[in-house]
Amino acid sequence: MSRRISRRNVIRGVGAAGVVGLAGCGGDGDGDGGDGDGGTPTPSDGDGDGGTATDTPGDGDGDGGAMLPDVLTVIGYPASGITIFRDYYSDYSPDDVEILVPDGLQDPEMQQQIGNPMENVTGTAPSAAGPNREAFTSLYRDEYGSAPGIFTSHTFDAVAILILANAAAGENSGPAVQGQMRRVANGQGMEVGPGNLVEGVNAAAAGEQVNYQGASSPTDFDQRGDPAAAAYDVWKFAPDTDAGVETLETLDFSGSPGGSRADSSPGGTDRTAMVGLLLPETGDLASVGQPMIRAGELAAQVVNDGNADITVDLQFEDSQTSPQAGVNAANSLINAGYPAIAGPASSGVNVPVSQQAYIPNQVVGCSPSSTALSVSFLEDDDYIFRTAPSDLLQGQVLAQVAADTLGGSTTSTMFVNNDYGQQLSDQYTGTFTEDHGGEVWQTVAFQKEQSSYTSILSQALSQ
Repeated sequence: MSRRISRRNVIRGVGAAGVVGLAGCGGDGDGDGGDGDGGTPTPSDGDGDGGTATDTPGDGDGDGGAMLPDVLTVIGYPASGITIFRDYYSDYSPDDVEILVPDGLQDPEMQQQIGNPMENVTGTAPSAAGPNREAFTSLYRDEYGSAPGIFTSHTFDAVAILILANAAAGENSGPAVQGQMRRVANGQGMEVGPGNLVEGVNAAAAGEQVNYQGASSPTDFDQRGDPAAAAYDVWKFAPDTDAGVETLETLDFSGSPGGSRADSSPGGTDRTAMVGLLLPETGDLASVGQPMIRAGELAAQVVNDGNADITVDLQFEDSQTSPQAGVNAANSLINAGYPAIAGPASSGVNVPVSQQAYIPNQVVGCSPSSTALSVSFLEDDDYIFRTAPSDLLQGQVLAQVAADTLGGSTTSTMFVNNDYGQQLSDQYTGTFTEDHGGEVWQTVAFQKEQSSYTSILSQALSQ
């Protein structure tokens, strides 16, 4: 496949430009501790005012032998995670505590950046377990020469569904695209995936019924606009793989599709379908955001290179992993006439973008990686969708792994102080105690991108 991607615009006939090379992404990336609607006051924020960095319990040097929890669950993002793990391995032994992390800390380069194999770290993440995973993986490898990363399949699926919905709607109108979202995702017509996306777009543009079967999941939406089915990988860091991680097992969950959709598809050919892409090229999620951007651009490129009956105009804007920057970027796309946008990545950005930009302007948003529970309960007039599953499931998976896989009976959490961190910590600890009979020692919030987390670690690892 020839590369004909423009960083700001993906449209048939546009000249080539270089493509620049994550997570359950809930954070806002602005360093202010989140948007305040789900977090708790930070008991120790890493700036030295909430604890001391001396006499660290369990640091492996025989200075006290204090008891430690069986499992420490760390919920955050790569930029902060690098510092957290450097501080941990500076004061503690890998044998002291099993560490559990969600997808927000699945960064394939983290081991190299920390300088430690991180053998005591186990993770969970939404799996690319859809019926067309292999077709997407082949497309991505052929184009970029590397394995897809976390949430790349979810991004491809989000953009593909928005293209199909726009083709079926026959116009660049938010309300028209909204009515087609479940019609193309939950339908009973021609099965469409990454391998035959061009044929599917042509069928939708002709007014025919299509049923998109994704790389990340079957991509059926439920009544809230969340995936009706999902799978989670349990993984470990693996430096000898091009993906940087290896999957230990995959856990499957299923629910019921539902929600309203249009009765028919007007379609229309020889037109341009406009789709926005709002993801973090910079900020706290840049390391995982950049491969996601590539995946979203790839979906548009497949259609345009395939000479479909419509042209896809995909315009990208950088959310910067920041709420205000995300709102500004979303408004820029909306003002330019884009009726549907894939993104943002994180819930701390997705919630304000949805409330301040998408919903009041009747623009469809479909996030590939915003996982906080709060997204499911937005008063969104059915304009907000996502291809990533809710943290309601991930909290259950984390608790199951902590208790069954890691054999833990006691746990503590360190979580980034925003909706994503607070809600996932609550879901995890609640499930760990209620369903697995475990004991929670500490739940400690932290601010992003601090210079040191030594005192936070000391507090989280105390009884």
